[in-house]
Amino acid sequence: MKTRNRLLVITILLTFFISAVMIVQYVQSGNDAEETLVYWGMYGDKVFEVQQKLKQWGYYDGPIDGYYGAPTFEAVKKFQARNGLAVDGTVGNQTAAAMGINLGTKPPATGGGTSAPPSRGGDRGGGGNVYLLAQAIHGEARGEPYLGKVAVAAVVLNRVADPRFPNTIEGVIYQPGAFTAVSDGQINLAPDDESLRAARDALNGWDPTYGAVYYYNPAKATSAWIWSRPVHLVIGKHHFAT
Repeated sequence: MKTRNRLLVITILLTFFISAVMIVQYVQSGNDAEETLVYWGMYGDKVFEVQQKLKQWGYYDGPIDGYYGAPTFEAVKKFQARNGLAVDGTVGNQTAAAMGINLGTKPPATGGGTSAPPSRGGDRGGGGNVYLLAQAIHGEARGEPYLGKVAVAAVVLNRVADPRFPNTIEGVIYQPGAFTAVSDGQINLAPDDESLRAARDALNGWDPTYGAVYYYNPAKATSAWIWSRPVHLVIGKHHFAT
């Protein structure tokens, strides 16, 4: 009788333990699923990547600013409808896979849907800014010394602060005819680690050009006008001018 009672107690305890483990695993799997979603109100590099893909394919015509607002939401729904996905305006694993995006295990930062998106007009911060600036560096200054890469990024930022140019990083980079990397498509290449580091250094205030708003490679420059600009610095193959 005692043996039977002991077995009954052990069985109950084992059942309880197994149930507890299953509950913990279920909760963890649910949390993991939540962490792979990108949705309205978030901002950061993954949102920027979503926007970039959607714009490249013609679904999105808003600013590539890393903020998941209404325009991004509507563009995601269009993409989902066109590709036979559940139309909910949220980038989950299936939608991300269709876009060729790896969401990883942690979502971009979120402001709870009420905070303002990161500024792109004149400020030097924002995750999306880092990646786009790094793309410009990689396309324009690949093979240049590190100082030259930071200098190219600094020229972009100096233009943002100059009233003669657009007042956002995206606007400066995509200004028609401004950068060869945009014209020949190299802006779409994935930047390497050095380009990302150079972008961060420039965004943090390092300007090796001391205010230059132009640069060019004299071996490749075809514009007669650019030669008229006063050059005050040469880094690698690039001449930096005001």
